[in-house]
Amino acid sequence: MQKRAFSLIELMIVIVIIGVVYTMALSRIKAPKEETQKPSFKTLKSYLLSFSKDHTSVELLCKECKSCVIFRDGEKVKEIESFFDSSVEFYRYDFFLGDVALNRDSCFDFSVDGNGVSDQVIIVYKDKAYDYTPYFSDGVEYESLQDLKDAKEKLISEVQ
Repeated sequence: MQKRAFSLIELMIVIVIIGVVYTMALSRIKAPKEETQKPSFKTLKSYLLSFSKDHTSVELLCKECKSCVIFRDGEKVKEIESFFDSSVEFYRYDFFLGDVALNRDSCFDFSVDGNGVSDQVIIVYKDKAYDYTPYFSDGVEYESLQDLKDAKEKLISEVQ
């Protein structure tokens, strides 16, 4: 009676097959978690960047404050339910004038270019202020527009 064992090649093939099945199972488990990510003003930039592929620009456009459309390089990618109402306000910060209100044609629009640089705006919603003026980082949340202005003025005084 001769004892037959697996050869090294047979064992390697089994290990590769197990690895492929494991990878496929993990990718299916992780996919639903990505879909459950909801946009908010705190995570808006990173949420939009998740739709960017190969350094493409991404825009969130809400003509009315009920639903929004995400565009990647001008092509519609996804339609989402709005996460805000019409009370959202836009500002830009000027060194000499402070916060300057911006008039927008739509209820809300926000874009991130292919390099990850977002619109240089300040968004005020429900007494919170979100600063998107830093180029490569997510927006910074402040308790109020006044807190944001104080932080900007402090930064300016430190630089001078």
